[in-house]
Amino acid sequence: MLKYMEFTAKTEDEAIAKGLAHLGLDRDDVSVEILDRGRTGFLGIGSVPAKVKLTYEAPDEPAPEPAPPAPEKKPAPAPKAERPAPRPQPKPAPKPQPKQDRPAFKAEEPAPSKPAPAPRGEAVEDDVSAAIVRFQTGLFQHMGVEARPVVTREGDTYQVVLEGENMGALIGHRGETLDAIQQLTGYAVNKGRSHRVRIHVDAEGYRARREESLDRLARKTAGKVVKYRRNITLEAMNAYERHVIHTALQDYPGVSTFSTGTEPNRRTVVAYDPNKQ
Repeated sequence: MLKYMEFTAKTEDEAIAKGLAHLGLDRDDVSVEILDRGRTGFLGIGSVPAKVKLTYEAPDEPAPEPAPPAPEKKPAPAPKAERPAPRPQPKPAPKPQPKQDRPAFKAEEPAPSKPAPAPRGEAVEDDVSAAIVRFQTGLFQHMGVEARPVVTREGDTYQVVLEGENMGALIGHRGETLDAIQQLTGYAVNKGRSHRVRIHVDAEGYRARREESLDRLARKTAGKVVKYRRNITLEAMNAYERHVIHTALQDYPGVSTFSTGTEPNRRTVVAYDPNKQ
């Protein structure tokens, strides 16, 4: 028999993943109907969650078995006459034991928290770094977030690490807010310049963690592609995240990758390639 359940999340892909995890099923075991695609809003403001309906086939429930007849109640036996309790015998006095010194209990000290990763590159103070700090400080004031940009330079790229409390608000869902801050900073700083500078914005080491997660996703997906010999299309990603997937699988035997669709819904396809062995 067919059953269905509805799930909501920030994006339709996340709602589908949430439903599959709840049902314990694979993507091929369900039929997906998008009820509301949702909106991310600008910098996380005005977002509307996505809503999906997952239809799946469930085994027929067996008819309930008839309950067994209740056993006949037997008459309770007559209470027995109580016997007087025996008088307690005096216990011999315990022998004194020699006093032993015990070590005092020492509370476990909490493990020291890992320090935040230090920014890469060398600290720099020039007109570009001053423009970055000036723009982002004003932006964070308008957003009502307390954060401080720390600017270093690595080659031709300016590395900006945001420090402060509640950095999750500046990272956003899958780094969307962080990407928006990086893009806006690039527009503001490069406006009117003849030589364009590259700006990379990060907070709490999110970029490195995201790369590791995408690398695991790529290899797990490639294993399924080779096992079942069919293509798998990943969720929509930005250009940088698609580049991570392509790089992770460029030497993986039996698969090749390519992108399809248009921004912002461009996706990476992990394809079965028997010629690449």
